[in-house]
Amino acid sequence: MSKRNTQQRRHAIMAMLSEQGEVSVDKLSSLFETSEVTIRKDLAELEKNGILLRRYGGAVPVPAEMVSESVVKVSERKKRIAIAAASRIRDHNRVVIDSGSTTAALIPLLAEKHGLVVMTNSLKVANSITELEREVTLLMTGGTWDPHSEAFQGQVAEQALRAYDFDQLFIGADGIDAERGTTTFNELIGLSRVMAEVSREVVVMVESEKIGRKIPNLELPWQAITTLVTDSGIDDNTKQAIEQRGITVIYASD
Repeated sequence: MSKRNTQQRRHAIMAMLSEQGEVSVDKLSSLFETSEVTIRKDLAELEKNGILLRRYGGAVPVPAEMVSESVVKVSERKKRIAIAAASRIRDHNRVVIDSGSTTAALIPLLAEKHGLVVMTNSLKVANSITELEREVTLLMTGGTWDPHSEAFQGQVAEQALRAYDFDQLFIGADGIDAERGTTTFNELIGLSRVMAEVSREVVVMVESEKIGRKIPNLELPWQAITTLVTDSGIDDNTKQAIEQRGITVIYASD
């Protein structure tokens, strides 16, 4: 089988898991002609999203009763974070919305606002915006398509952003390092930093379970961040440490 991009490969893994009841790292590595390290990353990400459970040498499906509970919990938490973040948006604001499932939860809430201008590098976000009943002026960055993040990246995208100025950026993160800032598995961090540079308020939307993950790649240092919106799972010590860096920490209501 020829190599596929990350999302295609993960969808194929999910389909195989559904059909076979279990999958192994070595067989997946051979099938997709990629390293076992890459396959383990795939399984780790799918497990994080509540799709499977990793076992030694492979993975098995999540029991049905666990799937329904975890999916509802995660989706509701993201919705609450999005509601808290959307309260920062005023009518006629110019905002940037980065790719990601948490930031995408903002889109339905934009229907309550008037005269918004939204720029994004995400086709998913763009498509959702076009389905809103209330008209939003939509800008796309363009650029080089990155299948890992399912978004546009690169110099063309950066130049498009620098042609405007924005009231706010809404961006997610793979992890939060209380000492450094937001962290990511993605090595393409240039566009995120340009997004922050051209925005007066930088709002990071992240679930509390990601706080404390020290992933190697620093995406945005605390100096570039204005506001952190998370859920009530953040502990008081971490919250205080982040606030001492001048960051406004907002709890999403339970």
